[in-house]
Amino acid sequence: MDLDRALRISAAGMAAQSTRLRVVAENLANRDSTGEAPGADPYRRKTVTFGTRLDRALGAETVAVRRIGTAPGEFPQVHDPGHPAADEKGYVKRPNVDSLVEVMDMREAQRSYSANLSVLEVTRGMLTRTIEALR
Repeated sequence: MDLDRALRISAAGMAAQSTRLRVVAENLANRDSTGEAPGADPYRRKTVTFGTRLDRALGAETVAVRRIGTAPGEFPQVHDPGHPAADEKGYVKRPNVDSLVEVMDMREAQRSYSANLSVLEVTRGMLTRTIEALR
């Protein structure tokens, strides 16, 4: 049934965006997590990569999390000689997490999740009306 396919495709989109929201929350929670030893690397921002997956049972492609990786690049450094993770010059490596970028990712994931939820609700309503019409 096509309505069942719509429900499953929407559910796959919601699951993917839910994973994305979890990763954003983890990034925000660790935006101040520095290394424990002098010169040690701090928390590295995680990223989510999406891809399509052929669902043979549905006969359709759905979105899926392809992988959760880490963002490349240098860590910003701040001068804080009293910090336990400061190197011999007094610099501490900070995580490469930008709160503004994370909030934007969170809003985008929230909107995608809401769009899939709306499709799910409309489809469920159509199924309910179809069942009522058949009675």
